[in-house]
Amino acid sequence: SIQNLIIWLVGFVIYRVLMHVDIVVGNTLPDMLITIVICVAVSKIRSKIKKRVDKMKRCVIVGGADINNYEYIRSRLYEDDYIIFCDSGLKHLDSLQVKPGLIVGDFDSHDNPNLDVETIVLPCEKDDTDTVFAVKEALKRGFDDFLLIGVVGARFDHTFGNISILLMLDKAGKKGKIIDDYSEMEIVSNETAYIDDSFAYFSLLNITGIARGITIENSKYPLVNAEITSEYQYGISNEVLPGRIASVHIKYGKLLLVKCTVNRTFVI
Repeated sequence: SIQNLIIWLVGFVIYRVLMHVDIVVGNTLPDMLITIVICVAVSKIRSKIKKRVDKMKRCVIVGGADINNYEYIRSRLYEDDYIIFCDSGLKHLDSLQVKPGLIVGDFDSHDNPNLDVETIVLPCEKDDTDTVFAVKEALKRGFDDFLLIGVVGARFDHTFGNISILLMLDKAGKKGKIIDDYSEMEIVSNETAYIDDSFAYFSLLNITGIARGITIENSKYPLVNAEITSEYQYGISNEVLPGRIASVHIKYGKLLLVKCTVNRTFVI
């Protein structure tokens, strides 16, 4: 490799220099020792660089909920994403056209494909869902940025549980986002969130208790130092002013921000 060639050249230069130095043990042994030290140092530096690069990558978790607009979901993926497929999320493998970095699951809803990919087989009876386990495993591996897809679907219990993963990531100081065919979701807490006018609507939902000091700017329904409780959800279906970027800031608490990508109204 180029790395080995460079090390060999450096070792050769050092050997030529040492030929002009009077050393009791000769020139070869010191040159070998110096070359070994260089090899170890280069290896450690490369390892640290690789860890930093891996840490900068985003981890994408793929669940088993239905995905209808694969073209849109694929457009939100990056080439260097580290992708974890969870059990029945494997049904999206071909349509997403990506290569898994890891597969996890108890395989009660999808057969183990036995691919040449790292696979963690989980017991069927456990506290964590396959999706939660995947997120925890990715946290252990040093990821800071997460995108969850295929996690919002017909099973409300699984959907709500997956949304709570965003709270877990926010508490850990990590970035987390869920996207589906119609919207994207994230937690607003310590940092100001921004919404551009490409989104048809945006909603702020309290799923933790109380959120105070809420300020919304550049929106159809602005707020100043307001409060939203989980008992009274009035932050639904707001709109960004045309040509502006709306902002949401919270002094205390957390809110779920749902940005709707499709201009479609559902009356409930």
